[in-house]
Amino acid sequence: MVAHTYTVAFQGVEARPVEVQCAVTPGLPAFSVVGLPDKAVSEARDRVRSALSAMAIALPSKRITINLSPADLPKEGSHFDLPIALALLAALDIVPADAAETTLALGELSLDGSLVPVVGALPSAMTAAEEERTLLCPKASSAEAAWVGATQVIGADTLAAVVRHYTGQAPLAPAIPGEVTQPDAQRDLRDVKGQERAKRALEIAAAGRHHLIMIGSPGSGKSMLAARLPGLLPPLTAVEALETSMIQSLCGLLDEGGISRTRPFREPHHTASMAAIVGGGKGAKPGEISLAHNGVLFMDEFPEFPRTVLETLRQPIETGEVMVARANAHVKYPCRFMLVAAANPCKCGHLADASRACSRAPICGEDYLGRISGPLMDRFDLRLEVPPVGFADLDLPPSGDSSAQVAARIATAREIQATRFASHDGLRQNADAEGGVLEEIATPDAEGKQMLLNAADRFGLSARAYHRVLRVARTIADLDGSEHVRRTHVAEALSFRISARVAA
Repeated sequence: MVAHTYTVAFQGVEARPVEVQCAVTPGLPAFSVVGLPDKAVSEARDRVRSALSAMAIALPSKRITINLSPADLPKEGSHFDLPIALALLAALDIVPADAAETTLALGELSLDGSLVPVVGALPSAMTAAEEERTLLCPKASSAEAAWVGATQVIGADTLAAVVRHYTGQAPLAPAIPGEVTQPDAQRDLRDVKGQERAKRALEIAAAGRHHLIMIGSPGSGKSMLAARLPGLLPPLTAVEALETSMIQSLCGLLDEGGISRTRPFREPHHTASMAAIVGGGKGAKPGEISLAHNGVLFMDEFPEFPRTVLETLRQPIETGEVMVARANAHVKYPCRFMLVAAANPCKCGHLADASRACSRAPICGEDYLGRISGPLMDRFDLRLEVPPVGFADLDLPPSGDSSAQVAARIATAREIQATRFASHDGLRQNADAEGGVLEEIATPDAEGKQMLLNAADRFGLSARAYHRVLRVARTIADLDGSEHVRRTHVAEALSFRISARVAA
């Protein structure tokens, strides 16, 4: 008799279905796993044998063969333990064979038969829904998988509980979606003394998902401003939370019993490798830009990152997705993030202070910021010079709006954009608009258009820069509650585009 059940093999964020076939045939006693398994999958036979022994189930003195089909698809990970055990139990007539055939299972077995949580439960639930099967997984992973409401998710603590469920002795209740609530942000925008222009730029960037670069001397508050961003961004929508959590599930970051509606905020160190930032390594895993999907990627000390790493950001910024190509894998990941970069004006950081700058000023500043190529710099919608804060300003009382007030304006602006792009697939914020859609929503009035044309001619703006100014102007108009883009909105957008220290 050949018993069948199903599991998945991961290729990027996609979970491809795998059929697990178990045959118990006469012959010399043996337990083999075939179908291109890696070391972790091959070791499953010892974990399964020990787990069954803990349940007082003896394997017959026959040849047991497990086939993972399709056989040419690489199988990696310990999540094959549970489906192999389920197929074997079905072949031994311990659980009903028809129930095993309608199940997609994943989970790692301990030697005593308990189930250990594994990565990828959420993508697996998506595949189970497409295949119209029930998902069986460890109880610790069931809360995140239950977010896919199109399929039933069963979470079990032990292999014995799985047997009791399928034999009708003690049916397990379907899992319910779990949501992790993050504590309220303790960092308020009012903690930042002065820097009103920088706060305004942060608000505009958050409202339209525009890329922002801040250039200023050490201690001027660049990192402090960026740390306030999570408190300004609205929660993830249900669709965004599912997209983001799919990637986090693959990386094992959903370990708190559910998924979170908080937008990701990733801040890699400048010594990070290309594989860590873009993705790669064994199995072409997602990098920081994909983990920041629908959130913020903050890169402090931006010119200190390796040149190769910086240049690889150019294509993902434009397309919102990245193809990780390796010799044995070609995987596409989503990466629609908001890039916030911070940089010193020069190596020593005191270019603007004549009493503290080095003897190579201003050439040192040109050399240092020259590490950021022109095409990459052209992709920043907002460019901001952050001046140092005087000691006297530090004793002043907090000024400006609080994070809650700014967040409310940002949420209103994003609701306007959600309504605007409801009929456009793939468009969510103003930063995504292009072509005819951009012309339709962001064409300024006559005075604003003339100002933009004059600025483009005077400062030599590229076509990309021209369109990015229009997108920023549209966001400013949304924050202002204006239906049309006017001259004042274009003027403010241009003021953030044209920097005295960085060429437009």
